[in-house]
Amino acid sequence: MAICKVFHGHCSRNGIALKDDNFTLSYETNIPRQAGLSGSSAIVCAALSCLLDFYNVRHLIKVEVRPTLILEAEKELGIVAGLQDRVAQVYGGLVYMDFSQEHMDKLGHGIYTPLDVGLLPPLYLIYAENPSDSGKVHSTVRKRWLDGDEFIISSMKEVAQLAVDGRNALLQKNYTELAKLMNRNFDLRRQMFGDDVLGAMNIEMIEVARSVGAASKFTGSGGAAVVLCPDGEAQAELLKTVCREAGFLVEPIEVGRSVLTEEETASLSLSSRQQ
Repeated sequence: MAICKVFHGHCSRNGIALKDDNFTLSYETNIPRQAGLSGSSAIVCAALSCLLDFYNVRHLIKVEVRPTLILEAEKELGIVAGLQDRVAQVYGGLVYMDFSQEHMDKLGHGIYTPLDVGLLPPLYLIYAENPSDSGKVHSTVRKRWLDGDEFIISSMKEVAQLAVDGRNALLQKNYTELAKLMNRNFDLRRQMFGDDVLGAMNIEMIEVARSVGAASKFTGSGGAAVVLCPDGEAQAELLKTVCREAGFLVEPIEVGRSVLTEEETASLSLSSRQQ
């Protein structure tokens, strides 16, 4: 209902006419709840995609704007989150995201650049059968950011730089460097949020992966981790063993290709050249 409201409001404000037809909207999901896997935004994103097709307005609502619409719908429900997950879901595949203030102020959104998923090394997902509530993890850090906390601001800037460095590592297929950046990402999060907020189980998930020399970081705010085994398949087998012993589930990650149409991809290329 929230995305229907936001969608209708966006179309009204931008002079996009909608046909006067009825529809029924329902959903099902197999994404584990509260595991930091963006399950709620996935439902909203799928609903928006249905609305775009039902009303035949996909060509009238820019791809870059859609993650913001999804986030607005979640704000209607009191969900505290950022744009990253929504961008990944709208675009699909592998996406480099630049949220520089200049872009956000000028365009109302970031600069999102699809990358070849073939650049990725083999990755694994670790998650807990009884995850924490990922929605509570953001609260204190967000307030400290808004209050101008220097430590939080400087740490967030370093997190942003990790993304820049991570993109370069991927383009060079330097997976040893990528592993270091992934570990640093989690270390920064731990310093900002603190162990009490992250929770003992989430920290154990990371430490179990690191115990075999793998790199790991949260997929979101806790409940699941993405893992890179820089030493290859033998290390991955060790990872599966220690995770099983610790009571965690492990799955190989299959990153799908972009979900955008050829027309949408072409419009993105044109837009990026203009920007």
